[in-house]
Amino acid sequence: MIRTPLRPLARILNAREKGENPDAIEAENRARRHAEIQDGARRRAEGRLVVMAACFVIAFGTVGVRMGMLAASQPTEPVSAVTGTDIISQRADITDRKGRILATNLLTHALYAHPQQMIDPIRAADGLARIFPDLDRDKLRADFTGERKFLWIRKRLSPEQMQAVHDIGEPGLLFGPREMRLYPNGHLASHILGGSGFGQEGVASAEVLGVAGVEKAFDGWLRDPARDGAPLQLSIDLTAQQAMEEVLASGMKVMNAKGATAVLLEVQTGEIVAMASLPDFDPNDRPRPLLTGDPSDSPIFNRAVQGQYELGSTFKIFPVAQALDLQLINPNSGINTTSPMQIGKYRIRDFHSYGRELSATDVIVKSSNVGTVRIAQILGVERQRDFLQDLGLFEPTPIEMVEAPTGRPLVPSRWPAVTAATVSFGHGLAASPLHLAAAYATIANDGKRVTPTLVHGRARPEGEQVMSPRAAKMAVSMLRQVVTRGTARQAEVPGYEIAGKTGTADKPRPGGGYYDNKVVATFASVFPASAPKYVLVVTLDEPSVGRMGGESRTAGATAVPVAAEMVRRLAPLVGLAPVTGDKLPTIEPRREARVEPGPAGGLQRVASN
Repeated sequence: MIRTPLRPLARILNAREKGENPDAIEAENRARRHAEIQDGARRRAEGRLVVMAACFVIAFGTVGVRMGMLAASQPTEPVSAVTGTDIISQRADITDRKGRILATNLLTHALYAHPQQMIDPIRAADGLARIFPDLDRDKLRADFTGERKFLWIRKRLSPEQMQAVHDIGEPGLLFGPREMRLYPNGHLASHILGGSGFGQEGVASAEVLGVAGVEKAFDGWLRDPARDGAPLQLSIDLTAQQAMEEVLASGMKVMNAKGATAVLLEVQTGEIVAMASLPDFDPNDRPRPLLTGDPSDSPIFNRAVQGQYELGSTFKIFPVAQALDLQLINPNSGINTTSPMQIGKYRIRDFHSYGRELSATDVIVKSSNVGTVRIAQILGVERQRDFLQDLGLFEPTPIEMVEAPTGRPLVPSRWPAVTAATVSFGHGLAASPLHLAAAYATIANDGKRVTPTLVHGRARPEGEQVMSPRAAKMAVSMLRQVVTRGTARQAEVPGYEIAGKTGTADKPRPGGGYYDNKVVATFASVFPASAPKYVLVVTLDEPSVGRMGGESRTAGATAVPVAAEMVRRLAPLVGLAPVTGDKLPTIEPRREARVEPGPAGGLQRVASN
């Protein structure tokens, strides 16, 4: 900027020559300079005002736009940003074999508090106590007026409860989104599903973890993001499961039983179509386990998997089937049934006297303890034990449930002669009803080992051949005759060719010995006998039913009628149409053999025509 002098020399000299006052020139230049300075200051002030006006317009415009956006959006609670590992809350659905939902997810909210942000903590505590009667009003007041900065109030809220908390109008009460596990069918298949609960939690999400059943067994699978939410498809049929539970609950009530369980198993695949245990529970509100007393008194106890019962005469088919497989006997072989029989200091007798001899088939049909022991003695302890082990009766079932390892059978550590005898007719070895179902399925599957599973459509290796197909068919034929003319006549359902065996076992006392008036009644069945497709096992704990002016606890009077009604309901639901006519394979009679005591108390086979 070029500055003009206040007293330019040329003009001063010129003014002096003309006799003018040189100071006027300086005053003129000074006035012009001041005017230029004022003009510059005014322009700068005007520029600043324009900039400030623009800033105000932008600021108020931004606030106005934001207010409009908030007015048009859904109200949400602010959440604080936290650092750390993200919580994986998404969990895959569980469905039945037809894709129907058994377990899914539901969006809900949790309620938490920031006491230091509260305007009226006493009013907030009183309002929450009215909405949630289970909360302690005094404790809430103490927490809200104390030094706590964060407090969980409820982990899950219903929409009605959430609205009621909103109406309190307290800014210190906040909501956190939650994905909770929902079991839309309530009690149905509760022991199979198990239940779930919250693991790691934050105000923005919570981790859902399985706590029992398949929810726990497949916890990692259900939470795996790589599976993109693909559902876990179980083998059970929801309709069949509901029918089974209805019939079982009704039968348990009619038979005055303490508990009941049932298993329906596909013979060829080992897939469990339905499995129930009563009493049961609602997995949406899973009860706490019992800390004292008998575990089976708890509704979360799974009798089908965890129950260890002496299953009585249902075991009798095992030594007979093994003897048929080894060709030590045939269905018509005469078996010495003279009762009682002596083993050391112990006597074994039959419920009824069957005379000196029964055929091997009639040993099963009439359920002779003595005849079964005679056959087991032909086998010998080692072979008997190996066969039971091959049937899977010594180890927990590999079913996909976290409870499976707890269902390990109670197997005798020693096998003297008397133990081998009692095990042959179902005493001295305790196993679960699921073990029994798998063993019967192995016989029904032409002797190929069947492993139970709860997963539908999974490729599985073929089971080992435990016994010959011919011997397996003979065993099924014997079981069929138990229904047509034996202890399970009430199990006959026209068109379904039911084959099975009853078992009534005295319940052991906790301190040793057996109860005089408490039993476990079981009926293990296969149908249709001519081409086995399903195995059904029904077990009642401490049943008792009035009969002929007295009281009966036998499986034939308690478990069998329940199983028959179950077949009537379940068979059509699984697509099994009734057939007419007897399609059982014809077993050619072999040369009859009679079993008699041998020298020195041993046994020998005596052939006869």
